[in-house]
Amino acid sequence: MKTIAISAEKRTELGKKSTRDLRKTGHVPCVMYGGGEVIHFHAHENDLRHIVYSPHGYLIELDLGGEQHKVVMHELQFHPVTDSIQHIDFVEVFEDRPVTVDIPIQLVGAAIGLKDGGKPRQRRRVLKVRGLVGELPDVLDIDITDVAIGDVIKIGDLSYPNLEILDPARSMVYAVVSSRISKGMEMGEAELEAAEAAEGEAAEGAHGAEKAEVTAEAEEEESED
Repeated sequence: MKTIAISAEKRTELGKKSTRDLRKTGHVPCVMYGGGEVIHFHAHENDLRHIVYSPHGYLIELDLGGEQHKVVMHELQFHPVTDSIQHIDFVEVFEDRPVTVDIPIQLVGAAIGLKDGGKPRQRRRVLKVRGLVGELPDVLDIDITDVAIGDVIKIGDLSYPNLEILDPARSMVYAVVSSRISKGMEMGEAELEAAEAAEGEAAEGAHGAEKAEVTAEAEEEESED
Protein backbone atom coordinates (compact mmCIF):
# COMPACT_ATOMS: atom_id res chain seq x y z
CA MET A 1 0.00 0.00 0.00
CA LYS A 2 1.24 3.49 -0.86
CA THR A 3 2.42 5.66 2.04
CA ILE A 4 1.80 9.37 2.51
CA ALA A 5 2.77 11.73 5.35
CA ILE A 6 0.29 14.20 6.87
CA SER A 7 0.82 16.70 9.67
CA ALA A 8 -2.08 17.61 11.95
CA GLU A 9 -2.83 19.17 15.33
CA LYS A 10 -4.68 17.77 18.33
CA ARG A 11 -7.92 19.49 19.19
CA THR A 12 -7.83 21.39 22.47
CA GLU A 13 -11.58 22.09 22.39
CA LEU A 14 -14.54 19.98 21.28
CA GLY A 15 -18.18 20.81 20.65
CA LYS A 16 -20.27 22.52 17.98
CA LYS A 17 -18.70 25.96 18.16
CA SER A 18 -15.14 24.64 17.95
CA THR A 19 -16.11 22.39 15.05
CA ARG A 20 -17.73 25.27 13.14
CA ASP A 21 -14.72 27.50 13.73
CA LEU A 22 -12.36 24.84 12.36
CA ARG A 23 -14.40 24.37 9.20
CA LYS A 24 -14.55 28.12 8.59
CA THR A 25 -10.74 28.16 8.41
CA GLY A 26 -10.64 25.23 5.97
CA HIS A 27 -9.75 22.63 8.57
CA VAL A 28 -11.41 19.23 8.85
CA PRO A 29 -12.28 17.72 12.26
CA CYS A 30 -10.90 14.18 12.54
CA VAL A 31 -10.81 11.36 15.06
CA MET A 32 -8.34 8.50 15.43
CA TYR A 33 -9.15 5.31 17.29
CA GLY A 34 -7.81 1.78 17.45
CA GLY A 35 -4.87 2.53 19.73
CA GLY A 36 -4.79 3.12 23.46
CA GLU A 37 -7.10 6.14 23.32
CA VAL A 38 -9.43 8.05 21.04
CA ILE A 39 -7.69 11.19 19.76
CA HIS A 40 -9.47 14.20 18.23
CA PHE A 41 -7.44 16.32 15.83
CA HIS A 42 -7.74 18.52 12.76
CA ALA A 43 -5.91 19.02 9.48
CA HIS A 44 -6.30 21.46 6.62
CA GLU A 45 -8.50 20.16 3.83
CA ASN A 46 -5.73 20.76 1.27
CA ASP A 47 -3.51 18.25 3.09
CA LEU A 48 -6.29 15.64 3.00
CA ARG A 49 -7.30 15.90 -0.64
CA HIS A 50 -4.52 13.54 -1.74
CA ILE A 51 -6.03 10.67 0.26
CA VAL A 52 -9.71 11.52 -0.21
CA TYR A 53 -9.80 12.17 -3.97
CA SER A 54 -7.57 9.30 -5.05
CA PRO A 55 -8.09 5.98 -6.83
CA HIS A 56 -5.63 4.38 -4.40
CA GLY A 57 -5.67 3.37 -0.77
CA TYR A 58 -3.00 4.87 1.50
CA LEU A 59 -1.15 4.02 4.67
CA ILE A 60 -0.84 7.41 6.36
CA GLU A 61 2.09 8.46 8.52
CA LEU A 62 0.34 10.93 10.78
CA ASP A 63 2.37 13.52 12.69
CA LEU A 64 0.43 14.92 15.65
CA GLY A 65 2.66 17.58 17.16
CA GLY A 66 5.69 15.32 17.01
CA GLU A 67 3.82 12.11 17.89
CA GLN A 68 3.99 9.58 15.07
CA HIS A 69 1.08 7.28 14.23
CA LYS A 70 0.34 4.96 11.32
CA VAL A 71 -3.31 5.16 10.32
CA VAL A 72 -5.73 4.30 7.53
CA MET A 73 -8.81 6.26 6.55
CA HIS A 74 -11.97 4.54 7.76
CA GLU A 75 -14.96 6.76 7.07
CA LEU A 76 -15.72 10.08 5.37
CA GLN A 77 -18.50 12.59 5.84
CA PHE A 78 -19.29 15.17 3.14
CA HIS A 79 -21.54 18.23 3.26
CA PRO A 80 -24.86 17.35 1.54
CA VAL A 81 -24.91 20.59 -0.48
CA THR A 82 -21.34 21.76 -1.03
CA ASP A 83 -19.79 18.27 -0.98
CA SER A 84 -16.93 19.62 1.14
CA ILE A 85 -15.15 17.27 3.55
CA GLN A 86 -16.86 17.53 6.95
CA HIS A 87 -15.26 14.82 9.07
CA ILE A 88 -12.85 11.88 8.72
CA ASP A 89 -12.43 8.84 10.96
CA PHE A 90 -9.03 7.16 11.01
CA VAL A 91 -7.96 3.85 12.52
CA GLU A 92 -4.48 3.44 14.01
CA VAL A 93 -2.74 0.35 12.65
CA PHE A 94 0.13 -1.83 13.81
CA GLU A 95 2.40 -4.16 11.84
CA ASP A 96 1.42 -7.27 13.82
CA ARG A 97 -2.36 -6.68 13.97
CA PRO A 98 -4.85 -7.27 11.14
CA VAL A 99 -6.77 -4.17 10.09
CA THR A 100 -10.09 -3.70 8.28
CA VAL A 101 -9.96 -1.18 5.46
CA ASP A 102 -11.71 -0.22 2.20
CA ILE A 103 -9.45 -0.66 -0.83
CA PRO A 104 -10.40 0.72 -4.28
CA ILE A 105 -11.16 -1.65 -7.14
CA GLN A 106 -9.27 -1.39 -10.43
CA LEU A 107 -10.82 -3.05 -13.49
CA VAL A 108 -8.26 -4.68 -15.77
CA GLY A 109 -8.80 -5.52 -19.43
CA ALA A 110 -11.67 -4.91 -21.87
CA ALA A 111 -14.75 -7.10 -21.39
CA ILE A 112 -15.64 -9.23 -24.40
CA GLY A 113 -19.29 -8.37 -23.80
CA LEU A 114 -18.59 -4.71 -24.51
CA LYS A 115 -17.10 -5.60 -27.87
CA ASP A 116 -20.36 -7.48 -28.61
CA GLY A 117 -22.47 -4.42 -27.89
CA GLY A 118 -23.19 -4.86 -24.19
CA LYS A 119 -23.25 -2.18 -21.52
CA PRO A 120 -21.07 -2.19 -18.39
CA ARG A 121 -22.58 -2.09 -14.91
CA GLN A 122 -20.22 -1.54 -11.98
CA ARG A 123 -21.86 -1.60 -8.55
CA ARG A 124 -18.74 -1.54 -6.37
CA ARG A 125 -15.84 0.90 -6.33
CA VAL A 126 -14.15 -0.43 -3.17
CA LEU A 127 -14.00 -3.69 -1.23
CA LYS A 128 -13.80 -4.02 2.53
CA VAL A 129 -10.92 -6.36 3.38
CA ARG A 130 -8.98 -7.49 6.43
CA GLY A 131 -5.27 -8.22 6.55
CA LEU A 132 -1.91 -7.20 7.93
CA VAL A 133 -0.75 -3.69 7.05
CA GLY A 134 2.32 -4.89 5.19
CA GLU A 135 0.20 -7.06 2.89
CA LEU A 136 -2.44 -4.49 1.92
CA PRO A 137 -2.30 -3.40 -1.75
CA ASP A 138 -3.20 0.13 -2.83
CA VAL A 139 -5.75 -1.24 -5.35
CA LEU A 140 -7.52 -4.56 -5.93
CA ASP A 141 -7.28 -5.66 -9.57
CA ILE A 142 -10.27 -7.42 -11.15
CA ASP A 143 -9.76 -8.94 -14.61
CA ILE A 144 -12.91 -8.38 -16.68
CA THR A 145 -11.51 -9.62 -20.02
CA ASP A 146 -13.72 -12.73 -20.22
CA VAL A 147 -16.96 -11.11 -19.04
CA ALA A 148 -19.57 -11.68 -21.75
CA ILE A 149 -23.09 -10.27 -22.04
CA GLY A 150 -25.10 -11.67 -19.13
CA ASP A 151 -22.03 -12.51 -17.03
CA VAL A 152 -21.72 -11.19 -13.50
CA ILE A 153 -18.69 -10.95 -11.21
CA LYS A 154 -19.70 -11.29 -7.58
CA ILE A 155 -17.60 -10.75 -4.50
CA GLY A 156 -17.62 -14.48 -3.86
CA ASP A 157 -15.78 -14.96 -7.17
CA LEU A 158 -12.82 -12.90 -5.96
CA SER A 159 -9.83 -13.80 -3.81
CA TYR A 160 -6.54 -12.12 -2.96
CA PRO A 161 -3.45 -13.51 -1.21
CA ASN A 162 -3.42 -13.00 2.57
CA LEU A 163 -6.62 -10.92 2.49
CA GLU A 164 -10.10 -11.71 3.78
CA ILE A 165 -12.94 -10.02 1.89
CA LEU A 166 -15.63 -8.93 4.35
CA ASP A 167 -18.37 -7.78 1.98
CA PRO A 168 -21.31 -10.16 1.26
CA ALA A 169 -20.24 -12.92 -1.14
CA ARG A 170 -23.40 -12.63 -3.26
CA SER A 171 -23.00 -8.89 -3.85
CA MET A 172 -22.41 -7.91 -7.46
CA VAL A 173 -19.25 -6.07 -8.44
CA TYR A 174 -19.38 -5.90 -12.23
CA ALA A 175 -21.60 -7.14 -15.07
CA VAL A 176 -22.21 -6.64 -18.77
CA VAL A 177 -25.86 -6.33 -19.79
CA SER A 178 -27.56 -6.48 -23.15
CA SER A 179 -28.21 -3.13 -24.79
CA ARG A 180 -31.61 -4.47 -25.96
CA ILE A 181 -34.51 -3.99 -23.56
CA SER A 182 -36.29 -7.30 -23.99
CA LYS A 183 -38.20 -9.65 -21.74
CA GLY A 184 -35.93 -12.56 -22.51
CA MET A 185 -32.58 -10.86 -21.93
CA GLU A 186 -30.14 -12.80 -19.77
CA MET A 187 -29.39 -9.99 -17.32
CA GLY A 188 -31.67 -6.98 -17.38
CA GLU A 189 -31.75 -3.71 -15.52
CA ALA A 190 -34.56 -4.92 -13.23
CA GLU A 191 -32.46 -7.87 -12.07
CA LEU A 192 -29.48 -5.64 -11.45
CA GLU A 193 -31.55 -3.19 -9.43
CA ALA A 194 -32.96 -6.04 -7.32
CA ALA A 195 -29.47 -7.41 -6.71
CA GLU A 196 -28.23 -3.95 -5.77
CA ALA A 197 -31.09 -3.45 -3.29
CA ALA A 198 -30.42 -6.81 -1.63
CA GLU A 199 -26.72 -5.97 -1.47
CA GLY A 200 -27.43 -2.63 0.17
CA GLU A 201 -29.59 -4.21 2.88
CA ALA A 202 -26.95 -6.82 3.68
CA ALA A 203 -24.14 -4.28 3.73
CA GLU A 204 -26.11 -1.90 5.95
CA GLY A 205 -26.77 -4.61 8.51
CA ALA A 206 -23.16 -5.75 8.59
CA HIS A 207 -21.85 -2.19 8.83
CA GLY A 208 -24.21 -1.05 11.58
CA ALA A 209 -22.38 -2.60 14.51
CA GLU A 210 -19.02 -1.38 13.25
CA LYS A 211 -20.25 2.22 13.05
CA ALA A 212 -21.83 2.26 16.53
CA GLU A 213 -18.71 3.22 18.46
CA VAL A 214 -17.69 5.96 16.03
CA THR A 215 -21.22 7.37 15.82
CA ALA A 216 -21.50 7.57 19.59
CA GLU A 217 -18.16 9.37 19.74
CA ALA A 218 -19.23 11.90 17.10
CA GLU A 219 -22.58 12.52 18.79
CA GLU A 220 -20.84 13.13 22.10
CA GLU A 221 -18.53 15.66 20.45
CA GLU A 222 -21.37 17.52 18.71
CA SER A 223 -23.46 17.69 21.90
CA GLU A 224 -20.77 19.52 23.85
CA ASP A 225 -20.74 23.34 23.93
